[in-house]
Amino acid sequence: MNKNNLFFIISLLLMITACSANQPGALQPKALQTGTDLQAYTSHTLTVMTLNLAHGRKDGLNQIFMSKSEIHNNIEDISTFLTSRAIDVVALQEADAPSWWSGNFNHIALLAEQANYSAYIQTSHANSWLFSYGTALLSRLPFTATLQHTFEPSPPTMNKGFTLGQIAWQPDEGSEPILIDIVSVHLDFSRKSIREQQIEELRDTIADRGHPIIIMGDFNSDWFADEKVLRALTENSEFHVYRPNAQDLGTYGSSSHRLDWIVISKELEFKNLTTYADILSDHFAVMAEISIKVPDRNKIKKQ
Repeated sequence: MNKNNLFFIISLLLMITACSANQPGALQPKALQTGTDLQAYTSHTLTVMTLNLAHGRKDGLNQIFMSKSEIHNNIEDISTFLTSRAIDVVALQEADAPSWWSGNFNHIALLAEQANYSAYIQTSHANSWLFSYGTALLSRLPFTATLQHTFEPSPPTMNKGFTLGQIAWQPDEGSEPILIDIVSVHLDFSRKSIREQQIEELRDTIADRGHPIIIMGDFNSDWFADEKVLRALTENSEFHVYRPNAQDLGTYGSSSHRLDWIVISKELEFKNLTTYADILSDHFAVMAEISIKVPDRNKIKKQ
């Protein structure tokens, strides 16, 4: 059997598995977990990054064709990338818990250990005998609260969802810590109608939290797309993105497609944003430095 036929069979199996994995039991978000000690991060800026891990295959055809050692080395390369750039919080998608198809080890636990992140949250939105994966966050500081949410199933594609982690950020020495919500999200790749439903589900879930928020991830949508995904978040100036019309910030394929985004609430501002073409995945990493708008600091809910 040649590789193309094998890949077709595997793809068919994945579609069947997806239908069995998309069960309503995964719908309910886990309860909010709140920490007892408020340990604040003190810095004028917060450095964040988003990356679709592609299940550890880098730009390979499919992780199922790779050995455990190859995938392990790929994850180690990503940890080296993170370490060299001193990123405070990392949002990850297609992030695997121990899965048969990707080496049977926890990719996020390895990244956290090797890149020296003291805290991580991992949500497996899609689960079956073959795989367990979803979204994740790595942080230099403990999370003061977490929320994990799987979107309503959308067969035949796999479940998607988001992971939320909250940190305490102290922009200046002596100032009161500000609670910041940070989200890693992954939207459906196949249908714009599903993406639109999922972004509304995200908005509804976080609507009453009352904190500045950073939403990062693989939106599977371009700014110029004929759909209400990014524009739904940014309408009425509730959120904003960095240079939305830019032609030089592509993140996928030939880099002409900007599918991976960092979206921030109105209390925050971008100092800069960079995409990296290092071959860590079939997506580029996106990194940004973010600060709190000075006039808004006294208006923000502290705790």
